[in-house]
Amino acid sequence: MAVINCPSCKKKISDKTKSCEHCKIDLTTLDAEKISSLKRVSAVATSQKLMNHSFIAMLLFCGGFLFLYSQDAKPGTWEYIAAIASTILGFILYIITRVRLLLTKRNQS
Repeated sequence: MAVINCPSCKKKISDKTKSCEHCKIDLTTLDAEKISSLKRVSAVATSQKLMNHSFIAMLLFCGGFLFLYSQDAKPGTWEYIAAIASTILGFILYIITRVRLLLTKRNQS
C-alpha cells in the first residue's frame, strides 16, 4: 500500500481507497480529462488566492504611505512608526506575493 496525493485536495491518501476521506471525491470515476480539469481549477484557485494576498499587501503599502503624509506624522511618534512599518511590510509582502504568483504561473505552463 502506497500513500499518494489526492488529485483534488492534494492531501495524503492511500492508493487503495475508492474515495478521498478529506474532499469526498470518488476516485474510481476519475480519468485523465477529469484530473486535468481538477488541476486547472486548483491552479486558478491558487492564482486567485495569491492575487488577493497581493491586493492586501498593496492596501497595506498605500495605506501606510497615505497615512504618513496625510496626517503629517512627526518622526518618533507611534503614528510615524506604524505608518513606516505598514509601508515597509506592505511593500515586502507585495514583492514576495508577486514572485510567488510568477513562479506559480511558470509551473502551470
